[in-house]
Amino acid sequence: MSDDQSVSSKKSGITQLSSASSNPFRDASDCTDRDQHRKAYQPPEVAKREEANILRAKVLVALILLIAVGGVGSSTYLLVKDQERTNFENQFAGYASEILTVSRQKADQFFLALDAFSASISSQANSETTLTNTRWPFYAIPDWAIKAKRLADLTGVSHPEVAMAPIVRPEDREKFNTFAAEAVPKWYKASVHSEGTDMTADEFMQKTVPFIHFHDTENNYRPTPVTGPNDSLPLLQYYPLVFNPERYLLPIMVDTTSASGTAALVSISRATRKPTIGFAIMFEGEKAIAGSQVIQPIYDTANTEAEDRKMVAFTGIRLHWLDYFKNILTDGEFGVIVVLESACEGACKSLTGTKGIEISSVVSYRIDGKNAEYLGDADFHNPKYDDMNVDSVFVDLGIDESQLTEGTCVPTLIMHVYPTEELEQSFRTDNAAVYTVIVAAIFIFTSLVFLLYDYFVRRRQTKVMERIMRQDKIVANVFPTAIRDRLYQSQENKDKHKSNLNVEHDGFNDSFGELDFEGDSNLSGSAPLADLFPSITVLFADIAGFTAWASAREPHQVFVLLETIYGAFDKIAYRHNVFKVETVGDCYVAAVGLPEPVDNHALVACKFAQDCLKKMKEVTLKLEVTLGPDTGDLDLRTGIHSGQVTAGVLRGERSRFQLFGDTMNTASRMEHTGERNRIQLSQTTADMLIEAGLAQWIIPRGSRIYVKGKGDMQTYWLRKSKVRKPKGSDVKSDMTTVAESVETEEESDTLAEIGLDFEGDTDQAMTKMERLVEWNVQVLTTLLQQIIASRGGVVNEIGSLSSAEKKIGTGGGTVLDEFTPIISLKRLEAEELRTRRRPSSIEIGDEAKSQLRNYLSQIAGMYQDNPFHNFQHASHVTASVKKLLTRIVRLGEGNGLAESSQNRANDVKLVDLAGHSYGITSDPLTQFAVVFSAIIHDVDHPGVPNAQLVKEETRNAQIYKKSVAEQNSVELAWDMLMSDEYSALRACIYQTESDLRRFRQLVVNTVMATDIVDKELQTLRKNRWEIAFSKNASLPSSSLDSRDQEQEHEDRKATIVIEHLIQASDVSHTMQHWHIYQEWNERFFMECYRAYKEGRAGSDPSENWYKGEIGFFDFYVIPLAKKLESCGVFGVSSDEYLNYAKANREEWVREGEAMVQHYLEKYNSEQFE
Repeated sequence: MSDDQSVSSKKSGITQLSSASSNPFRDASDCTDRDQHRKAYQPPEVAKREEANILRAKVLVALILLIAVGGVGSSTYLLVKDQERTNFENQFAGYASEILTVSRQKADQFFLALDAFSASISSQANSETTLTNTRWPFYAIPDWAIKAKRLADLTGVSHPEVAMAPIVRPEDREKFNTFAAEAVPKWYKASVHSEGTDMTADEFMQKTVPFIHFHDTENNYRPTPVTGPNDSLPLLQYYPLVFNPERYLLPIMVDTTSASGTAALVSISRATRKPTIGFAIMFEGEKAIAGSQVIQPIYDTANTEAEDRKMVAFTGIRLHWLDYFKNILTDGEFGVIVVLESACEGACKSLTGTKGIEISSVVSYRIDGKNAEYLGDADFHNPKYDDMNVDSVFVDLGIDESQLTEGTCVPTLIMHVYPTEELEQSFRTDNAAVYTVIVAAIFIFTSLVFLLYDYFVRRRQTKVMERIMRQDKIVANVFPTAIRDRLYQSQENKDKHKSNLNVEHDGFNDSFGELDFEGDSNLSGSAPLADLFPSITVLFADIAGFTAWASAREPHQVFVLLETIYGAFDKIAYRHNVFKVETVGDCYVAAVGLPEPVDNHALVACKFAQDCLKKMKEVTLKLEVTLGPDTGDLDLRTGIHSGQVTAGVLRGERSRFQLFGDTMNTASRMEHTGERNRIQLSQTTADMLIEAGLAQWIIPRGSRIYVKGKGDMQTYWLRKSKVRKPKGSDVKSDMTTVAESVETEEESDTLAEIGLDFEGDTDQAMTKMERLVEWNVQVLTTLLQQIIASRGGVVNEIGSLSSAEKKIGTGGGTVLDEFTPIISLKRLEAEELRTRRRPSSIEIGDEAKSQLRNYLSQIAGMYQDNPFHNFQHASHVTASVKKLLTRIVRLGEGNGLAESSQNRANDVKLVDLAGHSYGITSDPLTQFAVVFSAIIHDVDHPGVPNAQLVKEETRNAQIYKKSVAEQNSVELAWDMLMSDEYSALRACIYQTESDLRRFRQLVVNTVMATDIVDKELQTLRKNRWEIAFSKNASLPSSSLDSRDQEQEHEDRKATIVIEHLIQASDVSHTMQHWHIYQEWNERFFMECYRAYKEGRAGSDPSENWYKGEIGFFDFYVIPLAKKLESCGVFGVSSDEYLNYAKANREEWVREGEAMVQHYLEKYNSEQFE
C-alpha cells in the first residue's frame, strides 16, 4: 500500500470487522475450551444411521414428486399466461401501428393544406398590391372568413381558430394603425355577414383597440401601445369572429410577439423559413384545454423557387388534435392511450389576455373505437405499461437546428401510444389457473398418502434446523461472542414487541436478514449495540514495498501473497488471543483487549507484532520461489498504540463490528511514520511496558516525529532480541521473551493450506540466488508442460538430431549473421487443439527437471557480479516477459476465447486467438524460447557497453564486431545447452529438426533485439515495424500466392512483436512503479560509474545522466510503450506500461538531479568504507 493510500484508508479512525476473522479467541493454553468452542457450531445429530438411510429414501421420492408437480404445474401456468400476454401485446401492436400511420397521414394532409393556403394568399396579395400600388403590411385578405372556413374544411379541424398577422417594421407602425382603422371595419363587415354573428361590425369596432398593442400583465392586462426597435406582428384578421369578454379580450391588433410562446415559434419560423408548431390554449365551452398552435409564413411571392422572396406575414391556426384521433379504430377496438408530447418542455400560457390560465406541454387522449376523448394536459397512461410504449415523431417539420441560436428548442411533437388496463383485462382468462390446478391435482392425488404426514413434520424440523444453523454460523463468524449474545437478546425483544403490537410474524421465515437492523429501530425498541473499551492496544502492520511489487505482478499473484501472509498472521493471532479487526489493502489491523478485556494487552500486542515480523520474512522468502524476484525483499512496517475506543455494531446493510476513536488514528500514524522491519510504539504503549517492568524491551527513537493532528511525539522501537523476565514481575513465563514464539502444527501448515507447501524447511536456508533459480525453474517447467502437451505428450530421445544440433552455429558466421527478419511460426490446427492433453497433467520427468535446475544454476553462475547486468535483473526481465505473454493469452477474455481454453469442446476458438496474436499463442515453443532468451540474454555481461568492448579490442569484440555482449551470451548459453548432460532437457524442448531450428532462430532474434544502442540495428527494426504495422506501408514484392503472403505477413508481425516484447521487458523497470525504477536506475548508474572510475568509459556518466534519462524516456521508452499499444496484442498491459513510463518521466524531471547527486554520494561512501 502506498503512503497516500495508507493515510486515506486509515485516517477516518473507522475499521470494520472482517467476516472471516471475528472468532472470539480464548487463552492460547486453553485447548479444551477452544475445541469446545469450535464444536458448538457443528450441526446436531438428527437420527441414527439406519434412520438416516430411510430418510434419504423418503426425501428422494418426495423430491421427485415435488419437482414433477411443481415443474409441470408451473410450466403449464406460465405457458398459458405467456400466451395471453403475447396475444395482448400483438393486439396492442396492431392498434398502435394503425393509430400512428393514420394520424401521421392526417397531420401531413393538414400541413399540405396550410402550405397551399399560404401560397394562395401570397399569389392573391402579389396581384392586388401590384394593381393598387400598395405593399405589405398594408394589405387585408379579401373574403377572409370564407377562405379561413375553407382551410378548416380541408384540414378536417372542427373548431379551428385562424389568424393572419403581417410583419410591421417600427417605422411603419403609425401608418399601419391608420391603415388598420380603415381595413378592419371592412373585413369585420364581410365576416359578420359570412359568419352570421350576433354583433355588428360597429359593435366589434367598439371592442377593438385601434393600435398595435400588448396586454400589460402587471397592470390588469391593460392594452399598451407597442414601442421599441423590433418588428411587430399584430393580428389583423381572425376567424371565427367571436367575442366573449368573460373569457378573453378581442385579439385584433394584438402584437403576437409580446407573448413568449408565440414569439418563440415566430422566431424559429423566421430563422428557418419553415412552419412551426407548439402547444396553445383552446376552449371547450368555458373549459381551457390544450391545443396546438401552428405558424405558417407568408411570402411576397408564391414562387417557391425565388431566392429573394421575403417573409411579409404569418398565418396561424389553433386546433384541437382530438379531431385527428377520431374514426381511426373500428367499433370493438378499444383501450388505447395516446400521449402527445412537445419536444420543448414548459407551460403554455394564454396569449390573448385570458387571466390565470396555463397548461403543460403534454396532453393525453383515449381512443375507444371511432371515438376519442381528451383526458387532460398531463401524461395519464399507466406506468406499468412503460415497456410497451410505441412512439414516433407525430409532426417533424424538418427544421435544421444549425439555423437556430444556441439553446433554442426545436418544436417537434412526439406521439406515445400505450395500452390500458381494460385492454389487457380483455385477454385475461381463468384458463391458466384451471389447467394448473388440474395438473397439480393429478400429481398431488398420487402422492398425498405418502407425503402428507412426513411433509409437515419434515417441513417444521428443516426450517427450525436451518434457522439455528444459519444464525449460529453467520453470527459466530461476523461478531464476537458477547456481541452475538446481545444480538440474540435484541432480536428476542424485537419479536416480543411485534407480538404486543399484534404484528404478524412468521418465526420460521424470519431469517438472519432481520439481524442487519435495516428496519425501524424505534419499532423494535432496541438501542445501538455499542460499548466503550477504555484500555486496549491497536496494531497496524503494513507491507512495505507492496505497491511497487504488485505493479509488476498479475492480480492472482497479488492475492496469493496477501492470503498467505494474512493467513499466517491469523494463526498467530489465534494463538495469542489477538482480535483481528480487518485488512485495509495491504495493512493488517488487530486489537488486544476486546471484546474480552485483557490486563496485559500492550505486552500481548508487542509479542504478536514480533511473531508477525518473524513470520513475514519466513513466508516471503518461501514465496519468492513461486511469485518471483523481489518477493523476499518485502518487509513489515508496524505501529502500535494503546488507548480507548468505541466499538459496536453499526446497523444497516452488511452490519459489521466496528471500531472508532483517536486510538485508531494514532496507531495508524505509528505505522505510517515507522520504518521497514521495525515496530514503533507510542508513548502510551511504552509506558504500559515500563509499568509492567519491561523497560528493557523498548528503545527511544532518536528524534521526535511529527504526527498529523498530534504534533511532535516521542516514540519507541520494540527490541528484537530476547529479554530476561524482571524479578518480581507477575507476567507469565511464556511472555518473558518478545522475539520468541511457539511454533505449532497449526501455524506451520499455513502455506500448505493454500497450496504453497514446500519440501522441508530448506527454503529458508536458500540464498536469494537459489530462490531466483528455483522460480525460473518453475516458470520454464510450466512452459515445457505446454510444449509436450502440444505434441500429444510425446517425449522421445533425440539422438537422431545430434548431427543437426552440431551444425547449428558452425557455419563460419557470427550469431548476428543468423538473424532473420521473418521467423515462420508453427500454428496448431483445430484437430490438434481438440486432441491435445492438458498441460497440468504432463510430467516432464525428474531427470529433465533436474537438468533444467542444474542448467539454470550454471547460467546464474555465469553472470558477472555487476550492479545491473546480473542474474537478478535477468529474472526481473523474465517476470516482465511472462506477464506480457500471459496478457496475450488472456486477451480473449470477455469474448469467450479465454474460457474456451478450459473447454475441450471449444478449443477450436483458440485458433482465432492465435490469429489475433499473430501465432505467438499458438505455439508454446515460441513462448518458451522468449522466456529462455530473457534468462540468458546478459550471460557473462562485462558491465560495460559494446562500444567500449570494441574500443578495447577484446577477444569477443574481434570475433563479433558488434552486439558483442549479446552474441557472446547466446554462444555461451547455447553451447552449454547442447552438451550431453542436458539431453533430457533438450528432448522436452524439441523433437524435430524444424522445431530445433525454429527454437534457435527465436533465441537469436530475441537476444539480439536487446541491443538497443546499435543505430544500424535500430534503423532496421524501425523499418520492419513500418512494413508490418504502418497502414500506409506497402508489402515487399513476393512470388508467393495470396494465402502464403498473408501467412508471411503475420509471421513478420509476430517476429516484430517478440522483439519489442523483449525490449520492453529489458527496460521494464522504466515502465513499472517509481520505486522499482529508482532501484534499477541506481544500479545501472553504479555500474556505469564504476566502469568510468576503472577507466572503461570515455566520459563521466553523472554529468549527463539526468538529461540522458529524459531523452531515454522521450526517444525510446515512451515510443516503445506506444508500440506495445498499437500492435494490439497485450491488452491492458500496454496501457499500464505507457502510464507508468509517463509518470516516471515526470517524477524524474522533478527529482532526477537530486537523485544523481545522491547516487554519487552513495558510491563515494561505499568506496570509502
